[in-house]
Amino acid sequence: MVSVTLSLPPEIKQKMDHFQEMNWSGFIRKCVTEKTNELAWKEEILEKLKKEEELTVFAVDLQRKARKGRAQQLKKKGLI
Repeated sequence: MVSVTLSLPPEIKQKMDHFQEMNWSGFIRKCVTEKTNELAWKEEILEKLKKEEELTVFAVDLQRKARKGRAQQLKKKGLI
């Protein structure tokens, strides 16, 4: 396992020392692990969305082309 050194203000260290029952190393390890997993998940989702962007643009353009002039067609038929 890799070691990481943190710098904290003295008043925070004093407060941490007050709570000796707390496993600060384990707590920080868990926080860092959770945050890196969260960021990796977000990055993965963004990559998937970027891959789907081309398909989304195509679908939106297709929908716009399909709707173009539709209101006028319906007016001619007396439906609106």
